[in-house]
Amino acid sequence: MAGLEEASTPFGAAAAAATGAGSAAAHAARPFALGNEAFRPSARLAGLERMGERLAQRIRTVVEPFARARTQVAAEPLETLRFEEWRAALPGFTSLSLYRLRPLKSGMLLAIDPDFVAWLVDAFYGGGGAPAKPKTREFTPTEERLLSRLADGIVEQLVEVWSEVVALTPALASRETNATYASLVRADEAVVLQRFTITPAQGRAAGVSILYPLGALRPYEALLAAKVHDEGGAGDAEWRMRLAEALETVRLPVRSVLARPELTLSQLVALKPGDVIPITLNPRVPLIVANRRIASGTIGEQDGRAALMIDHVERTVR
Repeated sequence: MAGLEEASTPFGAAAAAATGAGSAAAHAARPFALGNEAFRPSARLAGLERMGERLAQRIRTVVEPFARARTQVAAEPLETLRFEEWRAALPGFTSLSLYRLRPLKSGMLLAIDPDFVAWLVDAFYGGGGAPAKPKTREFTPTEERLLSRLADGIVEQLVEVWSEVVALTPALASRETNATYASLVRADEAVVLQRFTITPAQGRAAGVSILYPLGALRPYEALLAAKVHDEGGAGDAEWRMRLAEALETVRLPVRSVLARPELTLSQLVALKPGDVIPITLNPRVPLIVANRRIASGTIGEQDGRAALMIDHVERTVR
């Protein structure tokens, strides 16, 4: 027994040590840096992605008059990331327009490829469509004017698409060409990136990006998630027809009032079996549904039962 105890003691100690080590490892504090977690697009922002597809079609109508050519615009999947991460990936020279969209908080950033702006100016004024030289310093006055019209046109279409969810009032806050001065939210805050790839018929593909603060979209997540926003196609017409057919079978209580005699309070209190209350039947009695008079007619008889023959239907029912 002693030998068994001596043999088992080290094993038990080792097991306890291992268990203790495992428990300590499980509960050991691990380093964590706030803001380093991977942001993922919210599933409740799916409505924003669908709105992006519609906005892509509208952006095409804004770009084509400048490009003077057929243009394709494709909406890319949403991406959620930190603002500093997005800003670090921008080139040193770019076009950034900050708009306030009331009642959204913190506004919205519109980023446009500067080389695309230069190409649009060349195409608009009859250029040959050759790729523009990469821009590295500043926009010319002509490019500034075209950029202003292009950005305002895109934001106008964005507001139109958003009108299904909330009425937005846009206002330009600033334009920047240096990402360092782009201040939408704090560097560690999450933003939702909505990219559009624009491909003119005779030019290279370019990018236009819209950046929303994730916190500004939170109050509208339920509306964005709940929106089906069908365009009124065949499915919508079929649904309306089926709804109309279902409503036709709904049964409603209908009543008619033959007479409305009046009694004093003393007469009402003195009522007893055998009393007779004289009434006067009107030649025409109403047909009432939910306290609303919808028709009137005369009392008669049909198949041995009292019946009401409709003489008049109220116009407000139709």
